[in-house]
Amino acid sequence: MSSSAAPSTHVWTLDSGLTVAFERRRGPGFAFDLRIPVGSAHDPRGGEGAAGVLEEWLSKGAGGRDARALGDAFDDLGVRRGGGVGPEATRVSLSGLLGDLPAALGLAADLVLRPHLPPEELPVLTDLARQDLEALEESPPDRLAVEARRVAFPPDPASPHAGYVHPASGTREGLARLTVEGLRAFHAGYPARGSVLGVVADAEPQEVRRLAQRAFAGWEGGEARAVPARFVPGARAHVLHPEAEQTHLSVTAPGAAPLSPDWLRWQLALTALSGGSASRLFHAVREERGLAYSVGASPVVLGGGGFLSVYAGSTPDRAPETLAVLLAELGRLRAGLEEAEFGRARRGLLAGVVFGAESLRSRAAGLTRDLALFGRVRPPAELRAALLALTLEEVNAFLAGYDPLAGATVVTLGPEAADQGTGEAA
Repeated sequence: MSSSAAPSTHVWTLDSGLTVAFERRRGPGFAFDLRIPVGSAHDPRGGEGAAGVLEEWLSKGAGGRDARALGDAFDDLGVRRGGGVGPEATRVSLSGLLGDLPAALGLAADLVLRPHLPPEELPVLTDLARQDLEALEESPPDRLAVEARRVAFPPDPASPHAGYVHPASGTREGLARLTVEGLRAFHAGYPARGSVLGVVADAEPQEVRRLAQRAFAGWEGGEARAVPARFVPGARAHVLHPEAEQTHLSVTAPGAAPLSPDWLRWQLALTALSGGSASRLFHAVREERGLAYSVGASPVVLGGGGFLSVYAGSTPDRAPETLAVLLAELGRLRAGLEEAEFGRARRGLLAGVVFGAESLRSRAAGLTRDLALFGRVRPPAELRAALLALTLEEVNAFLAGYDPLAGATVVTLGPEAADQGTGEAA
Protein backbone atom coordinates (compact mmCIF):
# COMPACT_ATOMS: atom_id res chain seq x y z
CA MET A 1 0.00 0.00 0.00
CA SER A 2 1.40 3.41 -0.89
CA SER A 3 0.36 6.99 -0.37
CA SER A 4 1.98 10.33 -1.02
CA ALA A 5 1.98 12.70 1.96
CA ALA A 6 3.59 15.50 -0.05
CA PRO A 7 5.23 15.85 -3.50
CA SER A 8 8.58 14.67 -2.07
CA THR A 9 7.33 12.46 0.76
CA HIS A 10 6.10 8.88 0.44
CA VAL A 11 4.63 6.56 3.06
CA TRP A 12 4.41 2.79 2.63
CA THR A 13 3.32 -0.13 4.76
CA LEU A 14 5.55 -3.11 4.01
CA ASP A 15 4.44 -6.73 4.00
CA SER A 16 5.64 -7.16 7.58
CA GLY A 17 3.54 -4.22 8.78
CA LEU A 18 6.54 -1.88 9.17
CA THR A 19 5.68 1.65 8.07
CA VAL A 20 8.31 3.47 6.00
CA ALA A 21 8.27 7.23 5.41
CA PHE A 22 10.69 8.52 2.78
CA GLU A 23 11.55 12.08 1.82
CA ARG A 24 13.86 12.82 -1.07
CA ARG A 25 16.49 15.42 -0.33
CA ARG A 26 19.27 16.46 -2.68
CA GLY A 27 22.76 15.99 -1.24
CA PRO A 28 25.51 13.46 -0.60
CA GLY A 29 24.19 12.03 2.65
CA PHE A 30 21.36 10.02 4.18
CA ALA A 31 19.72 9.72 7.56
CA PHE A 32 17.20 7.29 8.91
CA ASP A 33 15.41 6.85 12.20
CA LEU A 34 13.73 3.61 13.27
CA ARG A 35 11.13 3.97 16.01
CA ILE A 36 9.99 0.78 17.75
CA PRO A 37 6.92 1.39 19.97
CA VAL A 38 8.42 -0.33 23.02
CA GLY A 39 9.85 1.92 25.72
CA SER A 40 10.48 1.96 29.44
CA ALA A 41 6.73 2.31 30.14
CA HIS A 42 6.35 -1.15 28.59
CA ASP A 43 8.74 -2.72 31.10
CA PRO A 44 7.00 -5.59 32.85
CA ARG A 45 5.86 -4.79 36.36
CA GLY A 46 8.68 -5.97 38.60
CA GLY A 47 11.13 -5.92 35.68
CA GLU A 48 11.78 -2.18 35.47
CA GLY A 49 14.81 -1.54 33.27
CA ALA A 50 14.02 -4.24 30.68
CA ALA A 51 13.75 -1.89 27.68
CA GLY A 52 16.87 0.08 28.59
CA VAL A 53 19.06 -2.94 29.27
CA LEU A 54 17.81 -4.70 26.13
CA GLU A 55 18.66 -1.69 23.95
CA GLU A 56 22.25 -1.82 25.21
CA TRP A 57 22.35 -5.61 24.83
CA LEU A 58 21.46 -5.39 21.13
CA SER A 59 24.89 -3.93 20.33
CA LYS A 60 26.76 -6.88 21.87
CA GLY A 61 26.74 -8.80 18.61
CA ALA A 62 24.24 -9.27 15.77
CA GLY A 63 23.88 -10.82 12.35
CA GLY A 64 26.82 -13.22 12.72
CA ARG A 65 29.16 -10.55 14.16
CA ASP A 66 30.37 -10.36 17.73
CA ALA A 67 30.36 -7.04 19.55
CA ARG A 68 33.77 -6.01 18.24
CA ALA A 69 32.96 -6.97 14.63
CA LEU A 70 29.60 -5.21 14.80
CA GLY A 71 31.22 -2.02 16.07
CA ASP A 72 33.89 -2.27 13.36
CA ALA A 73 31.19 -2.69 10.70
CA PHE A 74 29.53 0.56 11.77
CA ASP A 75 32.88 2.35 12.01
CA ASP A 76 33.97 1.12 8.59
CA LEU A 77 30.92 2.85 7.11
CA GLY A 78 31.72 6.05 8.96
CA VAL A 79 28.11 6.42 10.07
CA ARG A 80 26.88 8.47 13.01
CA ARG A 81 24.80 6.45 15.43
CA GLY A 82 22.07 7.64 17.72
CA GLY A 83 18.86 6.57 19.38
CA GLY A 84 18.07 5.22 22.81
CA VAL A 85 15.07 4.38 24.95
CA GLY A 86 12.31 6.77 25.93
CA PRO A 87 9.10 6.15 27.84
CA GLU A 88 7.21 4.98 24.76
CA ALA A 89 9.75 3.90 22.16
CA THR A 90 13.18 2.50 21.38
CA ARG A 91 14.98 4.29 18.54
CA VAL A 92 17.88 3.40 16.26
CA SER A 93 19.23 6.27 14.17
CA LEU A 94 22.01 6.30 11.58
CA SER A 95 23.36 8.85 9.13
CA GLY A 96 26.21 8.80 6.64
CA LEU A 97 27.12 8.99 2.97
CA LEU A 98 24.47 8.05 0.44
CA GLY A 99 26.36 5.09 -1.03
CA ASP A 100 26.35 3.40 2.39
CA LEU A 101 22.57 3.51 2.85
CA PRO A 102 21.97 -0.17 1.86
CA ALA A 103 24.68 -1.45 4.20
CA ALA A 104 23.52 0.82 7.03
CA LEU A 105 19.94 -0.42 6.71
CA GLY A 106 21.22 -3.99 6.80
CA LEU A 107 23.23 -3.36 9.97
CA ALA A 108 20.28 -1.69 11.68
CA ALA A 109 18.07 -4.64 10.76
CA ASP A 110 20.65 -7.08 12.15
CA LEU A 111 20.80 -5.06 15.35
CA VAL A 112 17.03 -5.08 15.86
CA LEU A 113 16.02 -8.44 14.37
CA ARG A 114 19.06 -10.69 14.74
CA PRO A 115 20.93 -9.74 17.94
CA HIS A 116 23.03 -12.41 19.66
CA LEU A 117 22.13 -11.32 23.22
CA PRO A 118 25.11 -13.14 24.81
CA PRO A 119 24.19 -14.19 28.39
CA GLU A 120 27.57 -13.27 29.85
CA GLU A 121 26.95 -9.59 29.02
CA LEU A 122 23.75 -9.24 31.05
CA PRO A 123 25.40 -8.81 34.49
CA VAL A 124 27.68 -6.13 33.05
CA LEU A 125 24.75 -4.24 31.52
CA THR A 126 22.62 -4.38 34.66
CA ASP A 127 25.58 -3.09 36.68
CA LEU A 128 25.94 -0.16 34.26
CA ALA A 129 22.23 0.54 34.66
CA ARG A 130 22.68 0.64 38.44
CA GLN A 131 25.48 3.17 37.98
CA ASP A 132 23.09 5.29 35.90
CA LEU A 133 20.59 5.15 38.75
CA GLU A 134 23.25 6.27 41.22
CA ALA A 135 24.13 9.21 38.97
CA LEU A 136 20.44 10.12 38.68
CA GLU A 137 20.04 10.15 42.44
CA GLU A 138 22.93 12.60 42.66
CA SER A 139 21.13 14.97 40.24
CA PRO A 140 18.20 16.65 42.04
CA PRO A 141 16.50 17.88 38.81
CA ASP A 142 16.60 14.37 37.31
CA ARG A 143 15.39 12.80 40.53
CA LEU A 144 12.58 15.35 40.72
CA ALA A 145 11.51 14.52 37.15
CA VAL A 146 11.10 10.86 38.12
CA GLU A 147 9.17 11.74 41.29
CA ALA A 148 6.93 14.14 39.35
CA ARG A 149 5.95 11.34 36.95
CA ARG A 150 5.37 9.01 39.88
CA VAL A 151 2.90 11.45 41.41
CA ALA A 152 1.23 12.65 38.21
CA PHE A 153 1.09 9.36 36.26
CA PRO A 154 0.79 6.38 38.64
CA PRO A 155 0.62 2.98 36.92
CA ASP A 156 -2.63 1.13 36.42
CA PRO A 157 -2.68 -1.65 39.07
CA ALA A 158 -4.40 -3.95 36.55
CA SER A 159 -1.78 -3.40 33.84
CA PRO A 160 1.15 -5.77 33.31
CA HIS A 161 3.29 -2.76 32.38
CA ALA A 162 5.35 -0.78 34.87
CA GLY A 163 4.25 2.53 33.34
CA TYR A 164 5.85 5.97 33.50
CA VAL A 165 7.09 6.11 37.09
CA HIS A 166 10.70 4.98 36.61
CA PRO A 167 13.65 6.09 34.45
CA ALA A 168 14.85 4.08 31.45
CA SER A 169 17.60 2.68 33.68
CA GLY A 170 14.89 0.95 35.71
CA THR A 171 14.93 0.36 39.45
CA ARG A 172 17.36 -1.60 41.59
CA GLU A 173 14.67 -4.17 42.36
CA GLY A 174 13.64 -4.48 38.74
CA LEU A 175 17.21 -4.85 37.48
CA ALA A 176 17.85 -7.62 40.00
CA ARG A 177 14.93 -9.59 38.54
CA LEU A 178 15.94 -9.37 34.87
CA THR A 179 16.81 -12.70 33.30
CA VAL A 180 18.20 -13.81 29.96
CA GLU A 181 15.01 -15.69 29.13
CA GLY A 182 12.77 -12.82 30.18
CA LEU A 183 14.65 -10.25 28.12
CA ARG A 184 14.73 -12.51 25.07
CA ALA A 185 10.98 -12.88 25.35
CA PHE A 186 10.70 -9.09 25.73
CA HIS A 187 12.76 -8.66 22.55
CA ALA A 188 10.51 -11.11 20.69
CA GLY A 189 7.70 -8.63 21.35
CA TYR A 190 9.33 -5.90 19.24
CA PRO A 191 6.50 -5.41 16.73
CA ALA A 192 6.90 -4.70 13.02
CA ARG A 193 3.35 -3.33 12.90
CA GLY A 194 3.46 -0.01 14.70
CA SER A 195 7.18 0.50 14.12
CA VAL A 196 8.15 3.36 11.82
CA LEU A 197 11.25 3.88 9.67
CA GLY A 198 11.89 7.45 8.48
CA VAL A 199 14.43 7.84 5.67
CA VAL A 200 15.79 11.03 4.10
CA ALA A 201 18.13 10.64 1.11
CA ASP A 202 18.68 11.55 -2.54
CA ALA A 203 17.35 8.32 -4.00
CA GLU A 204 14.50 6.96 -6.07
CA PRO A 205 11.48 6.24 -3.85
CA GLN A 206 10.95 2.71 -5.13
CA GLU A 207 14.61 1.89 -4.56
CA VAL A 208 14.33 2.99 -0.91
CA ARG A 209 11.20 0.91 -0.52
CA ARG A 210 12.99 -2.11 -2.00
CA LEU A 211 15.98 -1.65 0.32
CA ALA A 212 13.74 -1.41 3.40
CA GLN A 213 11.68 -4.41 2.30
CA ARG A 214 14.83 -6.49 1.85
CA ALA A 215 16.55 -5.35 5.05
CA PHE A 216 13.56 -5.94 7.34
CA ALA A 217 12.09 -8.99 5.60
CA GLY A 218 10.71 -11.57 7.99
CA TRP A 219 10.10 -9.15 10.86
CA GLU A 220 7.02 -10.21 12.75
CA GLY A 221 6.99 -9.70 16.50
CA GLY A 222 4.00 -8.75 18.58
CA GLU A 223 1.46 -5.97 18.34
CA ALA A 224 2.14 -2.39 19.37
CA ARG A 225 0.43 -1.74 22.70
CA ALA A 226 0.07 1.78 24.04
CA VAL A 227 0.47 2.30 27.77
CA PRO A 228 -2.19 4.76 28.99
CA ALA A 229 -0.99 7.78 30.96
CA ARG A 230 -3.35 8.03 33.96
CA PHE A 231 -3.02 11.64 35.08
CA VAL A 232 -3.91 12.40 38.71
CA PRO A 233 -5.10 16.02 38.94
CA GLY A 234 -4.33 18.19 41.94
CA ALA A 235 -1.77 15.91 43.58
CA ARG A 236 0.87 17.40 45.90
CA ALA A 237 4.11 15.83 47.17
CA HIS A 238 7.43 16.83 48.68
CA VAL A 239 10.61 14.76 48.44
CA LEU A 240 12.79 15.45 51.44
CA HIS A 241 16.44 16.06 50.53
CA PRO A 242 18.11 17.57 53.62
CA GLU A 243 21.52 18.00 51.93
CA ALA A 244 20.17 19.89 48.92
CA GLU A 245 21.28 23.49 48.54
CA GLN A 246 18.24 24.29 46.40
CA THR A 247 14.57 23.48 46.37
CA HIS A 248 13.50 22.11 43.01
CA LEU A 249 9.93 22.58 41.86
CA SER A 250 7.87 20.73 39.26
CA VAL A 251 4.36 21.51 38.05
CA THR A 252 2.52 19.17 35.68
CA ALA A 253 -0.78 20.13 34.08
CA PRO A 254 -3.04 18.90 31.29
CA GLY A 255 -2.59 20.37 27.82
CA ALA A 256 -3.69 19.69 24.25
CA ALA A 257 -3.23 16.26 22.67
CA PRO A 258 -1.39 15.97 19.33
CA LEU A 259 -4.62 15.09 17.50
CA SER A 260 -6.53 17.98 19.06
CA PRO A 261 -7.41 20.93 16.78
CA ASP A 262 -5.93 23.12 19.53
CA TRP A 263 -2.45 21.53 19.31
CA LEU A 264 -0.74 24.40 17.45
CA ARG A 265 -2.54 27.04 19.51
CA TRP A 266 -1.31 25.35 22.67
CA GLN A 267 2.23 25.07 21.28
CA LEU A 268 2.28 28.77 20.48
CA ALA A 269 1.02 29.65 23.95
CA LEU A 270 3.75 27.52 25.54
CA THR A 271 6.37 29.25 23.43
CA ALA A 272 5.14 32.60 24.74
CA LEU A 273 5.21 31.17 28.27
CA SER A 274 8.73 29.72 28.00
CA GLY A 275 10.43 30.30 24.68
CA GLY A 276 13.43 32.48 25.40
CA SER A 277 14.58 35.53 27.31
CA ALA A 278 11.43 37.48 26.40
CA SER A 279 9.09 34.72 27.59
CA ARG A 280 6.76 35.16 30.54
CA LEU A 281 8.41 32.69 32.90
CA PHE A 282 11.94 33.93 32.23
CA HIS A 283 10.88 37.53 32.80
CA ALA A 284 8.65 36.99 35.86
CA VAL A 285 10.79 34.44 37.70
CA ARG A 286 14.35 35.32 36.76
CA GLU A 287 14.59 38.86 35.39
CA GLU A 288 11.98 40.68 37.46
CA ARG A 289 12.42 38.92 40.81
CA GLY A 290 15.69 36.97 40.61
CA LEU A 291 14.00 33.91 42.08
CA ALA A 292 15.65 31.19 40.00
CA TYR A 293 18.49 30.85 37.56
CA SER A 294 16.84 27.96 35.74
CA VAL A 295 13.15 28.04 34.83
CA GLY A 296 11.21 26.69 31.90
CA ALA A 297 8.17 24.87 30.60
CA SER A 298 7.86 22.23 27.92
CA PRO A 299 5.19 20.06 26.33
CA VAL A 300 5.17 16.35 27.15
CA VAL A 301 3.27 13.70 25.18
CA LEU A 302 2.47 10.47 27.04
CA GLY A 303 -0.12 7.88 26.13
CA GLY A 304 -1.43 10.04 23.30
CA GLY A 305 -2.18 12.96 25.65
CA GLY A 306 -0.48 16.33 25.89
CA PHE A 307 0.77 17.71 29.20
CA LEU A 308 2.61 20.80 30.38
CA SER A 309 5.72 20.34 32.52
CA VAL A 310 7.21 23.33 34.38
CA TYR A 311 10.51 23.30 36.30
CA ALA A 312 12.37 25.80 38.44
CA GLY A 313 15.21 25.59 40.95
CA SER A 314 15.30 28.15 43.76
CA THR A 315 16.83 28.74 47.17
CA PRO A 316 14.82 27.11 49.98
CA ASP A 317 13.80 30.44 51.51
CA ARG A 318 12.50 31.79 48.18
CA ALA A 319 10.98 28.55 46.93
CA PRO A 320 7.44 29.37 48.17
CA GLU A 321 7.50 32.67 46.30
CA THR A 322 8.93 30.95 43.21
CA LEU A 323 6.13 28.40 43.24
CA ALA A 324 3.54 31.13 43.71
CA VAL A 325 4.87 33.03 40.70
CA LEU A 326 4.94 29.87 38.56
CA LEU A 327 1.32 29.13 39.37
CA ALA A 328 0.31 32.75 38.85
CA GLU A 329 1.86 32.75 35.37
CA LEU A 330 0.03 29.56 34.48
CA GLY A 331 -3.21 31.11 35.68
CA ARG A 332 -2.53 34.30 33.72
CA LEU A 333 -2.59 32.36 30.46
CA ARG A 334 -6.39 32.50 30.51
CA ALA A 335 -6.23 36.26 29.98
CA GLY A 336 -4.59 35.66 26.60
CA LEU A 337 -1.46 36.85 24.83
CA GLU A 338 -0.54 40.32 23.67
CA GLU A 339 0.16 41.04 20.00
CA ALA A 340 3.93 41.40 20.49
CA GLU A 341 4.41 38.12 22.38
CA PHE A 342 2.13 36.33 19.93
CA GLY A 343 4.35 37.51 17.08
CA ARG A 344 7.57 36.49 18.85
CA ALA A 345 6.20 33.05 19.68
CA ARG A 346 5.02 32.43 16.14
CA ARG A 347 8.37 33.49 14.68
CA GLY A 348 10.11 31.14 17.09
CA LEU A 349 7.96 28.19 16.02
CA LEU A 350 8.46 29.06 12.35
CA ALA A 351 12.24 29.12 12.84
CA GLY A 352 12.05 25.70 14.49
CA VAL A 353 10.17 24.30 11.50
CA VAL A 354 12.72 25.71 9.06
CA PHE A 355 15.82 24.53 10.92
CA GLY A 356 14.29 21.16 11.74
CA ALA A 357 13.67 20.57 8.05
CA GLU A 358 17.24 21.53 7.11
CA SER A 359 18.97 18.79 9.10
CA LEU A 360 18.78 15.30 7.62
CA ARG A 361 18.87 13.68 11.06
CA SER A 362 16.21 15.99 12.48
CA ARG A 363 13.97 15.50 9.47
CA ALA A 364 14.25 11.70 9.63
CA ALA A 365 13.29 11.80 13.31
CA GLY A 366 10.49 14.21 12.42
CA LEU A 367 9.05 11.72 9.94
CA THR A 368 8.84 8.96 12.56
CA ARG A 369 7.55 11.34 15.22
CA ASP A 370 4.80 12.65 12.95
CA LEU A 371 3.57 9.19 12.05
CA ALA A 372 3.68 8.04 15.68
CA LEU A 373 1.92 11.09 17.13
CA PHE A 374 -0.24 12.41 14.30
CA GLY A 375 -0.74 9.34 12.13
CA ARG A 376 0.63 11.13 9.08
CA VAL A 377 3.60 13.14 7.87
CA ARG A 378 3.18 16.90 8.23
CA PRO A 379 5.19 18.56 5.42
CA PRO A 380 7.16 21.61 6.59
CA ALA A 381 5.33 23.80 4.07
CA GLU A 382 2.02 22.74 5.59
CA LEU A 383 3.25 23.50 9.10
CA ARG A 384 4.52 26.93 8.04
CA ALA A 385 1.20 27.71 6.38
CA ALA A 386 -0.76 26.58 9.45
CA LEU A 387 1.36 28.76 11.74
CA LEU A 388 1.07 31.76 9.46
CA ALA A 389 -2.69 31.27 9.35
CA LEU A 390 -2.97 31.30 13.14
CA THR A 391 -4.40 34.51 14.55
CA LEU A 392 -4.09 36.10 17.94
CA GLU A 393 -7.86 35.89 18.31
CA GLU A 394 -7.82 32.10 17.75
CA VAL A 395 -5.06 31.53 20.28
CA ASN A 396 -6.73 33.74 22.87
CA ALA A 397 -10.09 32.04 22.33
CA PHE A 398 -8.40 28.73 23.13
CA LEU A 399 -6.63 30.16 26.18
CA ALA A 400 -9.87 31.62 27.54
CA GLY A 401 -11.08 28.06 28.04
CA TYR A 402 -7.73 26.60 29.09
CA ASP A 403 -7.14 26.40 32.83
CA PRO A 404 -3.93 24.48 33.59
CA LEU A 405 -4.22 25.29 37.30
CA ALA A 406 -7.46 23.34 37.62
CA GLY A 407 -5.67 20.01 37.51
CA ALA A 408 -2.05 20.91 38.15
CA THR A 409 0.13 18.59 40.25
CA VAL A 410 2.99 20.06 42.28
CA VAL A 411 6.06 18.11 43.38
CA THR A 412 9.01 19.68 45.18
CA LEU A 413 12.39 18.32 46.23
CA GLY A 414 14.64 19.92 48.81
CA PRO A 415 15.30 20.46 52.51
CA GLU A 416 11.75 21.70 53.11
CA ALA A 417 8.42 21.89 51.28
CA ALA A 418 7.78 24.97 49.16
CA ASP A 419 4.02 24.59 49.39
CA GLN A 420 2.36 24.31 52.78
CA GLY A 421 -0.41 22.37 51.06
CA THR A 422 1.98 19.59 50.13
CA GLY A 423 0.85 16.58 52.10
CA GLU A 424 2.96 13.66 50.90
CA ALA A 425 6.59 12.99 51.71
CA ALA A 426 8.76 10.56 49.77
